[in-house]
Formats: sequence, C-alpha cells, structure tokens
Amino acid sequence: MLMVTRDTSLRNIEEKVMHGERLSFDDGVRLLRSPDLLQIGALADIVRRRKNGDAAYFIYNTHLNYTNVCYLDCKLCAFGIKPDQPNAYTLSLEQIEQKYIEMAPKGFTELHIVGGVNAKLPFHYYEEMMRLAKKHMPKIHVQAFTAVEIDYIARTAKMTPEEALHRLHAAGLDSILGGGAEIFDPEIRKIISGHKTSADRWFHIHETAHRLGIRTNASILYGHIEKEEHVIDHLIRLRELQDKTGGFSAFFPFSFHPDNTALAREYNIKETTTGWYDLKLLAVARLMLDNFDHIRSFWMMIGNKMAQVSLAFGVDDLDGTVMEEQIVHAAGSESAQYTPKDSFIRMIKEAGRVPVERDTLYNVIRTY
Repeated sequence: MLMVTRDTSLRNIEEKVMHGERLSFDDGVRLLRSPDLLQIGALADIVRRRKNGDAAYFIYNTHLNYTNVCYLDCKLCAFGIKPDQPNAYTLSLEQIEQKYIEMAPKGFTELHIVGGVNAKLPFHYYEEMMRLAKKHMPKIHVQAFTAVEIDYIARTAKMTPEEALHRLHAAGLDSILGGGAEIFDPEIRKIISGHKTSADRWFHIHETAHRLGIRTNASILYGHIEKEEHVIDHLIRLRELQDKTGGFSAFFPFSFHPDNTALAREYNIKETTTGWYDLKLLAVARLMLDNFDHIRSFWMMIGNKMAQVSLAFGVDDLDGTVMEEQIVHAAGSESAQYTPKDSFIRMIKEAGRVPVERDTLYNVIRTY
C-alpha cells in the first residue's frame, strides 16, 4: 500500500521506492525541490531499514591534521594557509610519533588523517607517517588522505596515483577519505575550488584505489552556490562508479560553513544551511545512492541534535568520537571537538535504533 503524500508530484517516485526501482536524475531534482520533507524522509527510512534494519553505527576514532599549509588557495576553505603566515604549521615526524604514543593507550580503532596540500613534504614523510602509526598502534585502521592529497603527493613525487597508493598501502594506509569531492560540476567546481584536483581526476584516484583493494568513502560539499541539478548530478556520478567497482563504503555530506572563507565574502554567503535542508539532502542521498550500504551524518557539521534526528531520514551512521579536529572548526563550526561513546549510545537508543560500534569497514565490534 502506498503512503499518503501531500506533494502529489512525488507519487511515481514513491511507487519506484516501494518496488525497489532506481531513481532518475529528474526524480532527484524533484525530490530536492519538494517541500514535503516528512514524506521524503519516510521514503528514505524505508530504504535505510531494508539495508540496515534498526542498526545505527558509530566508531571510536581520532583525527590527525598534520599540516595546515596548503598551496591550493580554495575559496571554500578556511583551514589551509600559506607557509609564510604566522599560524602555519607542519608537524614533524617526531611530533607525529609523540601524538601516536599518546593515542596508543586510548583504544581507538580508527586513525583519520587529513591535512593541506604541502608541496614541500617529501614522499618519505607520508610513508613514515603510516609506518609510525602501525608501529605504535598495530591494530588501528589508518584512513588517510583525500584524493586531492593523493593527487598532489603523487605529482610532487613524480609518481602515478597508482604507484603512490601502492607504496602508501604497503607502509600502512588502509583506506582513503571521501573529501575533496566538493561538487563535480566543472563550472561550480572551478569557482569554489579553483585549481584543485578535477572531478575526473578525483574519480580516477578512487577507482584506482578500489582496483588495488583499498576501500574509500564519498562526499559532497553543499550549501554554497550549487543548484539542485548539481547535487543530483554529483550523486549519480558516484552511483555510476559504485556500480562499476563497489569500492565505496559510505557516503556523507559536508554542509558549507562560510565563516573565514573567501567564497562567502565574494558571494555574500552569511549563513550555514538550515536543518530542513540538511535533513532533505541526507534523505535524497539515501534514495539516490541505492548501491551504497551506508549514509553517514557527520555530527560535527550539523550538530548532535540534528544528527540524531537524521536517523529518521535515511541515515544509519553518526560517524565517530573524533579528537582534535581543526578543519571544520577553522570555518566557524561551534560543535564540540569530541563526542564520547555514551553520548552516541544514548542518542541512538532515544531515536529507537540499536547502537552498533563498528570498525572502519563496518565490522561489528559491539552491539549495545
């Protein structure tokens, strides 16, 4: 039986969802333009339940931002700065090792590493960063570097991305991050991120990683100058690569935080996205990405309360505990730096879901 929908233009989409049929580009645009958030959320929740039952996942992880020096000068970013600025930093390998020594007794299952594009760092630096992590935390999963970082690490070392990934994997890299996707539309991408790695190059690096047996994630940056068509095009391109390789573990959206960014100044963007749109985008992603097992709500971007609500809008993963995150906070996020396990468990249980602590590859560590 079909549910009653206030927005009658969604009726045929509802029928497709009920029958497990793939949604089209036009379907996705109609969903994003529809005001019927509750109906869209209910449809996304059907898909979420089919894939994951009542499980809602989280991970006990920590972040390492090894440098804020970046030569890309993207308008969307408030984190990366030039090396001659007074607050620029790049951690030495000795400093990184000391951080690992301090992390080791805490029992994290994932180490999330991301930084700026610092052309002065040799390839050996990245390899040793991996080796040191495994030396002090042999069982930890190292999820490190966006495709943008991999691209420039390889270029600087005069390697192909495949050669760079192979060597980093041998040194201890277990999976790569989903960041740097931003928006794939070339005109929007050029405005918001300038000469950052192109969309085609981003896809090439992720496909190469998948071919090497390295799992990756996928993302989108929304809430700036993009239109509905750009978002749906982005999701469909991700869906097409997942059809081909099956190498993506999860998808998660980043809402644009305008504070301290050139993009916000140039386009007079003064506010972050609304909770209404955050929930709609998550739900539409769940409906469009039918071949992704997991949709993740990043609490640091939208706050713990909205992340909890997102569990009723197609989301099955609240990300991780996180420690020492700097990139989101540089753009004005006022969220906490850390959410303890107990908070995840309480939020998930209150939402009527079953809390499941996972590792990076979604192996179950403990069900609460």
